[in-house]
Amino acid sequence: MLLFTIVYDDKPKQNQNNEIDIDEKIFKRLARDDMSALDELYAITERTMYAYSVSLTRDHQMALDLMQDTYVKILSAAHLYKPMGKPLAWMFTIAKNLHYSNTRKNKRSIPMEPEEVEDDRRFSYVIDMDDRIVLEGVLSLLTEEEREIVMLHAVSGLKHKEIAEGLGLNLSTTLSKYHRALKKLREYLEGKEARA
Repeated sequence: MLLFTIVYDDKPKQNQNNEIDIDEKIFKRLARDDMSALDELYAITERTMYAYSVSLTRDHQMALDLMQDTYVKILSAAHLYKPMGKPLAWMFTIAKNLHYSNTRKNKRSIPMEPEEVEDDRRFSYVIDMDDRIVLEGVLSLLTEEEREIVMLHAVSGLKHKEIAEGLGLNLSTTLSKYHRALKKLREYLEGKEARA
């Protein structure tokens, strides 16, 4: 059984322009069971894949499980990868398909009431209460696509162009959804402050 440990680094492995640079030849190496290629791919993409996974699952532990399943699937399907200049989009597709498959299999959803966040163990790794409120807002108020865009931009630092390519959206659509999501969050946080 293959297990991964998330190690958060303030500086993700990205090029000078802060873009994720995945050499597509890495999938050929993976297809030959080159485990150093898996280590390299993980080092380059783990922060982005975590952000994407948590946007889908709305749960830290489930996101870690989804990441592990995704990297295992990438390893087993690397021989099927067709170089098209969008390796991150391929990885996102695998993660999303695994998530939907798991959701159908488990036939359960994760409802979240605003009052639950303070004692919710799913967010026990978030110490700062303000961060918990923002995380609650992201996970409960936003649509799935808005969550994906906000988390990929805020957590992994991807540029909107990269997010658009990875999710298969137009840049203008991505920017529009991002700004709409920020407006929702701003209104949510202003409402929290007014009630406090």
